[in-house]
Amino acid sequence: MKREKTRILLDSEDTPTHYVNILPHLKNPLPPPLNPATGEPIGPEALMTLFPEECVKQEVSMKKRIEIPWEVRGILMRSGRPSPLQRAVGLEEALKTPCRIYYKREDVSPTGSHKLNTAAAQAYYAREEGVERLATETGAGQWGSAVALACAYFGMEAMIYMVRSSFEQKPYRGILMRTYGAQIVPSPSDRTEYGRKVRKESPDHPGTLGIAISEAIEDTVNHDNTKYTLGSVLNFVMLQQSVIGQEIITQLDSIEETPDYLIGCVGGGSNFAGMTYPFIAEERFGEVQCIAVEPKACPSLTEGEYRYDFGDTAGMTPKLKMHTLGSDFTPPK
Repeated sequence: MKREKTRILLDSEDTPTHYVNILPHLKNPLPPPLNPATGEPIGPEALMTLFPEECVKQEVSMKKRIEIPWEVRGILMRSGRPSPLQRAVGLEEALKTPCRIYYKREDVSPTGSHKLNTAAAQAYYAREEGVERLATETGAGQWGSAVALACAYFGMEAMIYMVRSSFEQKPYRGILMRTYGAQIVPSPSDRTEYGRKVRKESPDHPGTLGIAISEAIEDTVNHDNTKYTLGSVLNFVMLQQSVIGQEIITQLDSIEETPDYLIGCVGGGSNFAGMTYPFIAEERFGEVQCIAVEPKACPSLTEGEYRYDFGDTAGMTPKLKMHTLGSDFTPPK
């Protein structure tokens, strides 16, 4: 292990070997998904038409630890894991605070975010089933870039529906995805029935993540040998992001630090969960406070209702219990 004044580094062999599962540590079980037609709870088998079987098994698993496949772990190591833990000395000085502030450098991955942690796993599990193609949505392009690279690693095709406003505002993200071999279209698009419906009603619609999800799911069910892949929200995604928090624990232990606060941005929740769940699972961190910070433009936790809702705009997903602003919510420009 190498230590520097402002950066805590681990060797590649220190990359976690198992995922940490939060489900066994919950006091009460999570509300089940509902069949939107009947309102009745659905079992995991209903999800297998969309997702790889192993991901669905992880979605409901009560195992405290689940082994990371060697191929996935190898890709994580090749892609820069473990990521550095950086001391924010300049920020400490600017704030004139005696606190020691650290931040986790997930931005150093080839795609610039934490998303590859789960994209690599989902692509691997799909390929192991003989799947040749993945379909997904992306907003700003971080998730789409991760799926594109994961598919390139495993020799798979990637079909990505990118929110139209982001597609136009962030052309270089599109270049990166195409560089990795993905096919990318702005959403709403003319490739799907739902996309055409939206464009007919609103030709200049800027798109939303909900619409892009609907298009990706429609694409999945209408193409053979295709699975849908999701970058947040579901339990198995949070599970596969737990490598982040496990690394932080090892890094802080190496310098004999114990955190008082864990602060992270939260949208769908995978980044925040990946950082905090391993701490929650270890009783020795019982006093640590976890603080989630969400965007004012999409305040689902602070202003949304906690109820069942669709995960997409067209209503193709099962209904999930969530904090929601409405499945048809469009963020302001």
